[in-house]
Amino acid sequence: METPDRGGVLSWRSRLKICTTKLFLREFGARVTRAWQPFDTDRFVRLSLAEGWEALALKARIRRISLSLGAVLPDDYERALDILEGIADECRGFPYLFFPDFVESFGLSHWDRSVRALALFTRSSSAEFAVRPFIKLDCARMMAQMRAWSADPDEHVRRLASEGCRPRLPWADALPAFKRDPSPILPILEALKADPSEYVRRSVANNLNDISKDHPGLVMELAARWHGADPQTDALLRHACRGLIRGRADEDAMRLFGLLPAPEAVVRAWSVSPEAAAIGDAVMIAYSVELLLPEAESRKLRLELAVTYPRSAEGSGYRKLFRLAERQVAGGGALEGTRKLSFKDLSTRRHYPGTHTLALVVNGKETATTAVVLEAAKEAAP
Repeated sequence: METPDRGGVLSWRSRLKICTTKLFLREFGARVTRAWQPFDTDRFVRLSLAEGWEALALKARIRRISLSLGAVLPDDYERALDILEGIADECRGFPYLFFPDFVESFGLSHWDRSVRALALFTRSSSAEFAVRPFIKLDCARMMAQMRAWSADPDEHVRRLASEGCRPRLPWADALPAFKRDPSPILPILEALKADPSEYVRRSVANNLNDISKDHPGLVMELAARWHGADPQTDALLRHACRGLIRGRADEDAMRLFGLLPAPEAVVRAWSVSPEAAAIGDAVMIAYSVELLLPEAESRKLRLELAVTYPRSAEGSGYRKLFRLAERQVAGGGALEGTRKLSFKDLSTRRHYPGTHTLALVVNGKETATTAVVLEAAKEAAP
């Protein structure tokens, strides 16, 4: 979930972790009090940071804050919404995701009022999570609204039209109906495929990538129809088809973007150093692929590193692709370089001792392999 002017170098999860602190909540409470004097900041902070706060995941913290707001703001939902809308311009950025979450928590039975609020709040943070319960409640009605949003003058509202209906939006509940049949989404993507905002176009690409996991043929049909009309749409489509190119090595997708089968590509070097490492260490990959064609001819080559990681000490492995290089190469030329591969544990990936297979993938085809034997982490010196 990225947006211009809202990011910085930290992930949105990190920014939320920093900002949802007692100081942040008290400052927010003071802002509400200036708009509505009866607001009890002490009670709001106490409810938000009540028992179990530290153990809550980030989305659960957002929900805790929005429920605490509901307990301290007026019982009348529309009156409470008036207060939040009145200070929305002062509350910009991802830490304020509890504004749209408040609507999701309390506003499902106030459809028209809530929809207007979501369009306002998404300009300041993002309502992509909050629209999804409305889609599930009344798909036809909400998707009609999102089609209308796709023509909104504000890029954040147009982006919400696409991002909110992604079948597999990360950190959100999936939309199973759209996994089965994504046709209600397509008019929105059609309307936004050449949007002037890269922020919006990137959302369209991510939505199409979601759809490609269940309906690859449909996405390829759209890509073939849209491709060539606009350079920005072409770039969108390339990002949209990344799963088809990387995960499936789909021949139609590869050909559409010039990644033709390359039997003329010969691997001259593919090595790893050292061949054994410990968890926490890194190794260096070296590669060289030469193109055996006349100098007057050329071929676009995409090189990727495929690493097969053990899932656990005894479990089966899983494969992850890392991009090495992609470039048009003239006949007789080579695509070569090095790549550092770290075995440091991450929040999204743990490493286990055992053999890790490293494969060189050229235009979707595995062409060479090597291996690293990973050992247990070294014990720290006393």
